[in-house]
Amino acid sequence: MASPYIAGMNEPIGDLTARMRDIFRLVVESYLDRGQPVGSKAIAGAVSLSPASIRGVMQELEELGLLTHPHTSAGRIPTETGLRLFVDGIMHNALPPARERAAIEAQLSDRPVEEALAAATATLSGLSACAGVVLAPKSEMRLKQLGIVPLAPDRALAVLVGMDGSVENRVVEVPPGTNPVALTEIGNFVSARLSGLTLAEAEARLRAEMIQRREAIDAAAAELVARGLADWSEDHAQRPVLIVRGQANLIDEAAAADLERVRRLLDELEDRQEIVRLLEGAREGQGCRIFIASETRMFALSGSSVIAAPYRGSEGQVVGVVGVIGPTRLNYARVVPMVDFTAQALTR
Repeated sequence: MASPYIAGMNEPIGDLTARMRDIFRLVVESYLDRGQPVGSKAIAGAVSLSPASIRGVMQELEELGLLTHPHTSAGRIPTETGLRLFVDGIMHNALPPARERAAIEAQLSDRPVEEALAAATATLSGLSACAGVVLAPKSEMRLKQLGIVPLAPDRALAVLVGMDGSVENRVVEVPPGTNPVALTEIGNFVSARLSGLTLAEAEARLRAEMIQRREAIDAAAAELVARGLADWSEDHAQRPVLIVRGQANLIDEAAAADLERVRRLLDELEDRQEIVRLLEGAREGQGCRIFIASETRMFALSGSSVIAAPYRGSEGQVVGVVGVIGPTRLNYARVVPMVDFTAQALTR
């Protein structure tokens, strides 16, 4: 791995000697590269120190909370604090290699937005050997059928069926005096005349029909349905879509040694709402956000990391988030620029 970091790190790195910084960098890089505890002999050739001196420096770094040694192993691995310190020093403005940039851009060109997002997720997953994720704005449902079933004098069940086959139910309050038969008739009218329109288009058309057919349409029932369509449309616009690809990448040879961690991670990936909440935290800022293990409630048990970056719409507003989920032992120097570049490509 290249080492474009360390120099710009904050405390307590600023208090470390040059020798301690060199040893710390070598231990972290070796761990991220091989996934095994790092002993003094493994890095002795990279510094002009004896193994005994290296072990002494490692002990000092452990006392600072930057390194630890698992079980009875004599080798060290970085703690989450150490990883965070290391990752914060990565140069976020670096570019991925030309081959990876070309692979990402090739998947995004000349595609509808929905296909481009799915392709970006799969490409990121393949290049990073992680699970790729994209948080995208939901495209508005096109209405196929609306059914309204009176439940009580003050309540009714609205059943909305989309052209994509999705079905949503909602219990709505019915104003006093509303004719239950009129509600059923309005539902039938919407299904027959407004099928194929988005919810926003259906609301506008229904209101136009209310004006043109004042005598033929029950005003109270029509107004109730129009407000319901407007509310439904707003809910859909604010509800994001989560695309996840490449979970199988998380089960590699290294994972075989810790199947319990992998099981936990796969269980966590099933909780789509929590993933959405986590990715929403990456909307702020210009570049990548990196969440390491216990820094997130979601991935604390599996010890996983998330690298995510926002992408923007035509008017510069953030419309979604793209990223990867993988073990804390990631090649951050390679994956961070990859995620950042994908977000920029999606924006373009």
